[in-house]
Amino acid sequence: MGEVLERPAVPDPGEALDVLDTGVTVSPSDVLERLWRFFISMRTGLFLILGLGLLSFVGTLLMQAPAGVRHDPQAYASWLESVRPKYGGWTPVLDKLGLFSVFTSVWFRATVVLLATSVLACSVNRAPHLWARAVHPQRRMSNAFFEHAALRAGTTAPAAPEVALEEVRKVLRAKHFRTVEEPADTTLNLYADKHRWAPFGTVVTHLSFVLILVGFVLSATTGFKDNQVTVPVGTKVPVGHRTGLSVEATSFTDTYYANGSPKDYASELVLYKDGHQVLSKTVRVNHPMHYAGVSFFQSFFGVAASMRVTDTAGREVFTGGVPLLWQSNDGRHSIGRFAVPTKGLTVFVVTAASGQVDPSIPAGSVQLEVYTSASADTPVATQVVSQGRAESVAGLGFTFERTRQFTGLIVSRDPGTTFVWIGSALMAVGIVLVLFFPHRRLWVRVRGTETGSEIRCAAARGESAHRDTTYEASFQQLAEDIQLAVTRPSAQESGAERC
Repeated sequence: MGEVLERPAVPDPGEALDVLDTGVTVSPSDVLERLWRFFISMRTGLFLILGLGLLSFVGTLLMQAPAGVRHDPQAYASWLESVRPKYGGWTPVLDKLGLFSVFTSVWFRATVVLLATSVLACSVNRAPHLWARAVHPQRRMSNAFFEHAALRAGTTAPAAPEVALEEVRKVLRAKHFRTVEEPADTTLNLYADKHRWAPFGTVVTHLSFVLILVGFVLSATTGFKDNQVTVPVGTKVPVGHRTGLSVEATSFTDTYYANGSPKDYASELVLYKDGHQVLSKTVRVNHPMHYAGVSFFQSFFGVAASMRVTDTAGREVFTGGVPLLWQSNDGRHSIGRFAVPTKGLTVFVVTAASGQVDPSIPAGSVQLEVYTSASADTPVATQVVSQGRAESVAGLGFTFERTRQFTGLIVSRDPGTTFVWIGSALMAVGIVLVLFFPHRRLWVRVRGTETGSEIRCAAARGESAHRDTTYEASFQQLAEDIQLAVTRPSAQESGAERC
């Protein structure tokens, strides 16, 4: 018969002529599968760790805005101006990228979240495999394994297979191995392992890393640390940061060694919550005060100028101590600053530094320099005010009452500390389990022969071979112990009795 040629079928006009004409659909399961593979990839984890390290390096290389000014636009703008001489035209660029607050930036938080997700995914992916190996191990291996295993040994015994297997089991149990017997048609098989739960140390270490990351993020996002909280004696200062707390220093004492160096200094502090006293304590270096997760550490001390300011009607618009925190460039003057918000004024208080003399600022007086927002570079008024006398300056009445000491505190809230401590402890546990308790596995096959039994032992170095460098020596010692056990007279006699 000749070849039959068939006419091609005419395609349906509604049918796609090419795969490119068809609509491409992606199922939710495909998306989830791709995401899962992305997060469990070792490459993903390495890139995220490198990214986190790079951001941390940038955060340590660049100046970071103090916690106290980040949420105050005016204070933050002043801080930016103070760092502009260092970074020049890059200042607004670095600000827009959030690199002056790296550890609270969206880049850092996103990297931490992605890294924590990747670590958790890897742990979830690995845990079933570790569980199966610990609870349902492969109890019987092929002949090829016993022929080609990295660690293998063999011996013969005049005893029956059952007796020889029992002697092998005794040796392994004496070495703290778990043993599980798996009989076959013509052979007896024994699986043994030691430290079967130790591989979960990797999961514990991964989880500990996530806890440390969570603690770090909590501290960076909901915590704070102010390094220069100054509280003049007799003055109540708000803590801020939406805590509702304020702290008052009722007294300050300092003692010195014979050479003039500080020996001890202590502050009597009273803590208020929404205006109500909640705690009082003497705070010293290394003896802080704690309340509701907020800690107060003694840090420094100095002198403050007690000022009182009134308006033209005699109403008080400011009262309190002004810490003289700064020194002039030449070191001759001590300088403090306070604001009168209702009048839009910033006032600098200048005195002669300790051990210095300035004829223009006599002892018992201070020099006031008053600035407005419109004249940030040039004072609108400058006047020397004597102690106890009210002077009119820039339309307000200023009274320098006296000098008094102030205490300098570090005030912080670190909600992530508990997570970091727990994570660090778990990491230590996980590292100890992985490094010092390697999971060792061993397979034994006993086969009957005309003269007794043939015993073969084999073990794989496994994925922890680079850590368990002593297993080879231990395996050889086990093989020698097994050979001695199955060939000793007591084993032979026991075999003869059973026969």
